[in-house]
Amino acid sequence: MSLSNSTTCWPAPAKLNLFLHITGRRDDGYHLLQTVFQFVDFGDEICICLREDGQIRRLSELDGVPADSDLVVRAARLLQEKTGTGQGAEISVDKRLPMGGGLGGGSSDAATVLVALNRLWDCKLDEDALAELGLGLGADVPVFIREQAAWAEGVGEHLTPVSLPEPWFVVLCPPISVSTAEVFSAAQLRRDCPAITIRDFLAGGAVENVCEPLVRQQYPEVDAALRALGAHAPARMTGTGACVFAPFESEAVARRVFAELSASWPGFVARGCNVSPLRFRRDEL
Repeated sequence: MSLSNSTTCWPAPAKLNLFLHITGRRDDGYHLLQTVFQFVDFGDEICICLREDGQIRRLSELDGVPADSDLVVRAARLLQEKTGTGQGAEISVDKRLPMGGGLGGGSSDAATVLVALNRLWDCKLDEDALAELGLGLGADVPVFIREQAAWAEGVGEHLTPVSLPEPWFVVLCPPISVSTAEVFSAAQLRRDCPAITIRDFLAGGAVENVCEPLVRQQYPEVDAALRALGAHAPARMTGTGACVFAPFESEAVARRVFAELSASWPGFVARGCNVSPLRFRRDEL
């Protein structure tokens, strides 16, 4: 039974990795990273209706992902377990971000569920507690919970807020899914990048996405998208792919470039954001 007929909808924005270095590997096999996360004002949308019977129900379907395995369901149940609340929720996901695209869609969805239900259930967990919960769901989840563009180290969980230019991005999404696990397990992946500092990055020091050469070699669609977008501006892959992006100074230029490429490539135009759209939604309530 629903607690109320009221449904609230919440943004789950995409992220871009402006670069991605691997500086080593822990004894447990996890890679040590340096990267910068920046949000864009485009992503999935999560709609939630509260229930009084404690049930967590996913109303939308996601191909190949059973409800019990879905990060949005797992996030809601984890928050229930942590806080002992007897409330439940019906959750719908308008999935606009591709799976296996490197845009953080699943992690963002999970973070939005944690942030939204923490508010709607009146759990009163602070940001640090929510980020700790989120880390158990995935290394990218905390940055979406903290809602601030960030320099990231460790396995991606050590975050330092940064203030960056907020250009317009053209994002191309080759219609393939790249397995993060397969990329990180590849023998030829570079894992010895020298550590750099935030100051190095902000001063324009040379950076790259070390996963990009490997993915370009194994996925011709990613290579072709980078070539097409790179003809207009410096283009880079986000995360372990498959999506690629390039910055532009104005919306008009970005939309003109995307109009030229969109006949061959799905994707979108979005504004870079140092503060996540999720924060503005949360602050409205």
